[in-house]
Amino acid sequence: MARQEIMTINMGPHHPSTHGVLRIILELDGEVVVNAVPDIGYLHRGVEKLSESKKYLQVLPLTDRLDYLASGSNNLAYILAVEKLLGIEVPRRAQYIRTTIAELTRIMSHLLWLGTHAADIGAVTVLMYGLREREDILDLIEEIAGTRMMPTYFRPGGVVRDMTPGFTGKIKTFLDKFDVKINEYERLLSKNRIWLRRTKNVGFISREDALSLGLSGPALRASGVDWDIRRDEPYEVYGELDFMVPVLEEGDVYARYMVRIREMRQSSRMLRQLIEGMPEGPFIERSAKFVMPDKERLEGSIEAMIHHFKLVVEGLAPPRGEVYSTIEAPKGEIGFYIVSDGSPKPYRLRIRPPSFINLQSLLTMAKGNMLADVVAIIGSLDIVLGEIDR
Repeated sequence: MARQEIMTINMGPHHPSTHGVLRIILELDGEVVVNAVPDIGYLHRGVEKLSESKKYLQVLPLTDRLDYLASGSNNLAYILAVEKLLGIEVPRRAQYIRTTIAELTRIMSHLLWLGTHAADIGAVTVLMYGLREREDILDLIEEIAGTRMMPTYFRPGGVVRDMTPGFTGKIKTFLDKFDVKINEYERLLSKNRIWLRRTKNVGFISREDALSLGLSGPALRASGVDWDIRRDEPYEVYGELDFMVPVLEEGDVYARYMVRIREMRQSSRMLRQLIEGMPEGPFIERSAKFVMPDKERLEGSIEAMIHHFKLVVEGLAPPRGEVYSTIEAPKGEIGFYIVSDGSPKPYRLRIRPPSFINLQSLLTMAKGNMLADVVAIIGSLDIVLGEIDR
């Protein structure tokens, strides 16, 4: 009778394939995974508790640093919760601009996921290609928001400033190039024999397990669950867009890869509709006292800038109540629960991060697979530790 010896090893917290400071305690029978326990908390910053000591708009930059690869989505989820608390109506142009930024953010996030996931498995060329197109999106974000990775561009009632002249044309130019580049990624990977061996029938999770573990986003849809908040509980202008939600049944690493590839194609499709239908009008609801004054009032006036700062920081005091708002972020469902006691600071703020909840599926996916497959499985989950640890 063969003797079984279980060996315990640590993967991380500084392993390059854990996508952040994540430690995984692996129990192995030879090279077969018997158990996998994530050990998190190395990046904990106390964002939720910190938010309770800050005014509502001071919390906004903290949300950039949750999933720092998709800051625009974090901003949107938080701002929608604040607007729900305040009962603010957002102008249509602002909704279109926000949706545009959200979909650019989705492509940007998926591109970095694709590049790092492929590099983990050995296809380093794809990382260079993905970073190349991601730089184009970062340039677009910088033009409209003034910064690249941490835009802090949204505000209660709209956005901080309007689109620059010709911005929609630049998006179209990017999309014309990007649609061709997606085909290039697929030529490199989708039928590559090595890629198929490393991803097909690896990291399987059933529809039932995916639902019971609370998976969301591409990881859920790759297991046959047809659920996307953009379509099923529409926010901003998603209810007016024509798009398809990619769903696959296989539930393995390859299925999660294909869902994200198809999502990028759908994001491109949505962006074309958004820039073609972009309405005229205000980019922010100006009836609220905390919005940015007209540019003319700010130029050359230190007093006006100080006044604006005071309005922004001190002017938001929602009525008592509690709200929960959620959106479909690139990694899954991100939600904000806020309790207001009528003061300018949240009494309680709780974040529902997709990476944190998706990570608990790691054992289900990894058990029975080889040690080398753990790298591919973590990559297919697309986790960010800034969002997990908060």
